[in-house]
Amino acid sequence: MNRYGAEFFGTFWLVLGGCGSAVLAAGHPEVGIGWAGVSLAFGLTVLTMAYAIGHISGCHLNPAVSIGLWAGGRFPTKDLVPYIVSQVLGAVAAGGVLYLIASGKAGFDVTAGFATNGYGEHSPAGFSMMAGFICEVVMTMMFLIIILGATDKRAPAGFAPIAIGLGLTLIHLISIPVTNTSVNPARSTGVAIFQGGWAISELWLFWVAPILGAILGAVIYKAIACEK
Repeated sequence: MNRYGAEFFGTFWLVLGGCGSAVLAAGHPEVGIGWAGVSLAFGLTVLTMAYAIGHISGCHLNPAVSIGLWAGGRFPTKDLVPYIVSQVLGAVAAGGVLYLIASGKAGFDVTAGFATNGYGEHSPAGFSMMAGFICEVVMTMMFLIIILGATDKRAPAGFAPIAIGLGLTLIHLISIPVTNTSVNPARSTGVAIFQGGWAISELWLFWVAPILGAILGAVIYKAIACEK
């Protein structure tokens, strides 16, 4: 239960920090943090939580990461579903807190986006569904390779959170224009259920593509690292 609680609060922080930066701080032309700031915010949530709870739960904060670690032989089957449930609940709780904060501003309209992920007309830069799918698969694949490599017993000790946090920052710098960057089904779900409408109808992509990418990343890392 300690591990599940850690995953709940870790994912809560990821969604509140990452999506919160997009909803609350990115939209002011003169002082807003912009896409680069949002990218850094997501990376910082993972970096800080990796040091805070990594020794408790491993700091997955992401169903795709848990599945990828399972596929890579680094995570037991018995913990997979409880981890995913904890992560999704943490993301939804963060989405609720963010909604309460954001709705305190006059003129707030949750249907305008609420940091949700989308494709086509709901892509920040108008990228197609296929482009979004490929992007999410490849970005999550690379994220798992970074995670598995940084946490390999042969890697320098103590630096994994930095590599993983910066890796997630880079992923966002690349892919925010395409899908608003998911690579995390819990993150997508946590805000989509409050936006409703199109965000729910497009949520399938942000479960299927990251999970597929995570499994591919695990397979590739096992092949190049010669893990048995």
